[in-house]
Amino acid sequence: MFNDCIIMAGGSGTRLWPASNTWTPKQFLPLPSGGGQGSFFNAAVERAMAVIDRKGDGRVIIIAGQFHAANIVKACEKYSDDEKRRMVLIPEPEAKNTAAAIACAINFIDWISGVERKVLVLTSDHLISPLDRFLVDAAAAEAFAQADRLAIFGIVPRGPGTGYGYIEAGQVVSRTAEEPHVYKVLSFREKPTREKAEEFLLEGNFFWNSGMFAFSSKFMLSEFHRHAEDIIRPFEKLRAPDERSFKTERGLRILWEWLDMGEAYREVPSISFDYAIAEKCSDTVMVRAGFDWLDVGSWDEYAALLDSSGEHKAEVYQTGSKNCFVDSDIPVALIGVDDLIIAVRSRTNSGPGSVLISKKGKTQHVREIVEQIKAQHRTELL
Repeated sequence: MFNDCIIMAGGSGTRLWPASNTWTPKQFLPLPSGGGQGSFFNAAVERAMAVIDRKGDGRVIIIAGQFHAANIVKACEKYSDDEKRRMVLIPEPEAKNTAAAIACAINFIDWISGVERKVLVLTSDHLISPLDRFLVDAAAAEAFAQADRLAIFGIVPRGPGTGYGYIEAGQVVSRTAEEPHVYKVLSFREKPTREKAEEFLLEGNFFWNSGMFAFSSKFMLSEFHRHAEDIIRPFEKLRAPDERSFKTERGLRILWEWLDMGEAYREVPSISFDYAIAEKCSDTVMVRAGFDWLDVGSWDEYAALLDSSGEHKAEVYQTGSKNCFVDSDIPVALIGVDDLIIAVRSRTNSGPGSVLISKKGKTQHVREIVEQIKAQHRTELL
């Protein structure tokens, strides 16, 4: 069991625009598996609750942008009083990537605990199943975290994917019938070209980087001091939070008044945890994931998952059309069109609605549309 679980719930999720936007990013969208389970974020909380020590003082620390605090409070309403007592939300004043988020959370853990803690870092916008298998792999990562090593979860590639970073695995350091294979990490690789991804696939020892990590708190503080002093230093200048720093909304504790937090985030550089720490740490191992993992990275993937759930509903009228997917909050009529993905959001929190119309198989180009919108300074559309 882990003492603490950090859920990184930031990010804007523009790959699923316009359903995913500044106010409701991907992690708060409905889970495609159906069954009324809630959002991607809710699934991450359930994983976190399953891996922490609930007989002791196990905690779930959620770190996300201030804009998303209301989404998180609403998503956490479904949890019991005991579960919410174990949770705390740390709102970030601005987005500074994953290294800053993890450094901030680790300092918080160290200040309120003062002792060594085993920590698991989870993403909030991926599909992971089954839970039982995830727990087996998490237990393997915990053993290495306890031994002052950084453990990362590697995903067996399903093809020459170019949208993921890769982990190059070396020799096996742990392999038994009861636990997953664990390998020494030789290197981390950038998102590759198609040609390079095909080479990785043929070599057989390259895995997709899941973005989830396990470590001990004191070990990771020392790694930040060794490799990324400019990231950890701004947070160590903060005063330890006291009870006056917190407020409670619908049973969820929120660290709203952490003195000089804004200044720390202005000072800290924006860089990923992979670049700042993981690629430089000499004691990194990779747990070969036995669970199913999916980063829903395009409307083609999300539409297929929503369709397969059998619970997706949109008000659609059509004639002479076939093989189209519609996700809309207003009625949509189709005439004589085929193989389209249509996403409509007529209402946003503070801006105009938006419509995406794409041929199936082309939705990976949404990011290019988002860049055009940014170039035109129409950020209210995002």
